[in-house]
Amino acid sequence: MTYYVIYDGNCNLCVTLVQLLETLDRGKLFQYTPMQDEEKLLQWGITAKDCEQGMILIDGSDISRRWQGSDAAEEIGRLLPLGSVFVDAYRALPGMKWAGDRFYEQIRDNRYTIFGKRSSTYQSAYCVDGSCQA
Repeated sequence: MTYYVIYDGNCNLCVTLVQLLETLDRGKLFQYTPMQDEEKLLQWGITAKDCEQGMILIDGSDISRRWQGSDAAEEIGRLLPLGSVFVDAYRALPGMKWAGDRFYEQIRDNRYTIFGKRSSTYQSAYCVDGSCQA
C-alpha cells in the first residue's frame, strides 16, 4: 500500500514533520508532494483552494479515499506502527477530537507566523512516483 501526503513545502513545521515521517517510514508507505506542485495536484483534481484546508492524505490504491487537515494527521498516525493505539485512545477521549480539530486549524492558519516560511519549497526524496522536481 502507498499513501500520498500533500504538504506545504514552504512551511517550516510541515517540512519538519515530513522529514520525521521520511526517517520513520523510508518511503515504504508514504510518498510526498508539496502543495506547490500544482501540476501533480491537478492530476488528482486538487486545486490550490483545496489545499487551504490543510494537508491531504490520499490512498494510492483508491485515490477517491482522502483525508484532510487533522483527519489526515490522525490517519497518518494510525498507519504508523503502533499508531492506531494512540489515535484510538485520542479519539475515545470526550472532546479531544473537537479540540484537536480547532488546534490544527489555528496552527494551519498561522503556520508561517509561528514557525516561519522557507525560502524554497522542500522536495522529498520519497516523492510521488519518483517524479521529484529538480
